[in-house]
Amino acid sequence: MHSDTNSSATTSAAATTTASTSTPPSNPPQFPSNNPPNFPIQWPEDGTLTLDWVFNLMFTFDYSSRNLPPKDLPSVFPVPVFDKLILCGSKLLHKEPNCVQIDDISANSTVVVVGDVHGQLHDVMFLLKDAGYPSDDRVFVFNGDYVDRGAWGFETYVLLLAWKILFPNKVFLLRGNHESRYCTSVYGFEKEVMTKYGDQGKHVYRKCLGCFEGLPLATVIAGCVYTAHGGLFRSVTPAHSRKSKGKKRNRKISSNSEGNSDGKLSIGTFEELSKARRAVLDPPWQGANLIPGDVLWSDPSMSPGLSPNSERGIGLLWGPDCTEDFMKKYNLKLIIRSHEGPDAREKRPALGGMGEGYTIDHVVESGKLITLFSAPDYPQFQATKERYRNKAAYLVLEPPNFDTPVFHSFEAVLPRPKAHPYYDFEDVIDSDEELDLAAMLPAP
Repeated sequence: MHSDTNSSATTSAAATTTASTSTPPSNPPQFPSNNPPNFPIQWPEDGTLTLDWVFNLMFTFDYSSRNLPPKDLPSVFPVPVFDKLILCGSKLLHKEPNCVQIDDISANSTVVVVGDVHGQLHDVMFLLKDAGYPSDDRVFVFNGDYVDRGAWGFETYVLLLAWKILFPNKVFLLRGNHESRYCTSVYGFEKEVMTKYGDQGKHVYRKCLGCFEGLPLATVIAGCVYTAHGGLFRSVTPAHSRKSKGKKRNRKISSNSEGNSDGKLSIGTFEELSKARRAVLDPPWQGANLIPGDVLWSDPSMSPGLSPNSERGIGLLWGPDCTEDFMKKYNLKLIIRSHEGPDAREKRPALGGMGEGYTIDHVVESGKLITLFSAPDYPQFQATKERYRNKAAYLVLEPPNFDTPVFHSFEAVLPRPKAHPYYDFEDVIDSDEELDLAAMLPAP
């Protein structure tokens, strides 16, 4: 490892942090022995996952990705085992609040925060090993976008869900904008599952979507670090209409470019976040339930103020003044969001590039706003003449205050196993822009 700093847009802010770069070995790590792992994977007789079980799952997925065609995955990870794991995981996730308070952190613990991983299984495995696997004194917060674009979104999500089941109070999985019906139908995950599970693919895909609905939207770590996939969200204030005495009061909620009852956008509160309805296949871009879409799709801007995110057609753009207002109100030191890779940042030159896997976008009186991206050499399938070859990063928050991020950049595990894309990557724009909003409306 060697010391490193980020791009010109962030060097001044990075002065109080430490950055390092990890390079995976030229020969990717293989299963510990020369023999293939034992499969099919069996569900434990007592229904309790163990560390050995999760490691065996991880190494089995690694082996199958390198040695077996995708259609053979049911012989490795059978549907009945998937059903039991997804049920256990879904129950845990659905019980968690929209914003999870992570306060039970011992004095000798660290917190690892991870951004988008997008089905790049082997890079996720390297990250886990490099950061140190989840344990009683190592908490993980994953900021969403486990699936789509990469060829192993299913294995990646299942593996992280297994870690969640093993350490329910130490591993936290948040929802990204790609954990939705719309994105998975466009960017490859649906086709990936159908290819791997054939006649049972629809069943497996529906179970995954149901699990995605349970993913929380945000966390607050040690009372001072807010994490969410996209970031901030609007206030949606009920407005009571005038009524005749004795009649039931009508309740209206502002939507779209409006925010409060006076029509002005303003930043929302944690109370409003806690009341949002997150169990939707596609977070709405219109109507009453706008907060989930904001949390998953919004982006920071260098321009002050709060405005609709016209580039994406959903969510918000917020400036440094909004970051300061939100942080000051809740005594926060850091906001950690993800959502933007090198392709998206290439189109937004006012903000830092994603070559190192992170940027520090806003430096305000109360603290910093960070964008964290954990998929190196992204996207796996690129239509551009030259690959981005970006590094990825995760960050570590250390005691006693957990408010000073230590950045760890890392390169992709190459060569990747041969794989075919599950979406038309040459025709699908890489930065999630130009959404087909009509396709995101719920079926009548």
